[in-house]
Amino acid sequence: MGTEIRTARVENATREHAPALLAYFARRVDQPHDAADLLAETLLVLWRRASALPVEDTEVRPWMFGIGRNVLMHYRRRALRQRAISDKLRSILSATPRPGFSDTAEHDALHRAIASLDAVDQDIIGLVHWDGFSLVEVSRIMKMKEGTVRSRYHRARTVLRIQIEQHLTHR
Repeated sequence: MGTEIRTARVENATREHAPALLAYFARRVDQPHDAADLLAETLLVLWRRASALPVEDTEVRPWMFGIGRNVLMHYRRRALRQRAISDKLRSILSATPRPGFSDTAEHDALHRAIASLDAVDQDIIGLVHWDGFSLVEVSRIMKMKEGTVRSRYHRARTVLRIQIEQHLTHR
């Protein structure tokens, strides 16, 4: 079969069956964007395996859904592995007090204070204090202006200091 004919058959199969595949994925995952990603991955496999596309039109849909099912099973296995790794890391991190804190109450107070910051400020504080980067290095890592990183860092430190002082005075 020629390349042009194969390309036309794959395009026709995609046009005809992609909406049903998307619905298949949407019924099996929690997030709509995951369903779209699974469809995209399935179509990529379809294009890679275009030479194996069944000749009979009645066999094309089951063949495509077979590919889709394999992609979905791989997605589920990957999600289980990621969850297991995340759970293990969370348990390790929660059992390991941050350096410089003598008791769990101080550790918990700092953790809550940092969690109250927005994500960018959390990253800045973490990169400086836990990972040992300078503010100049943090600005490069985060692709932000050095002045912006400095001002956000000092503002975040002020917020943390106030929250920790409040915690220590209410003990």
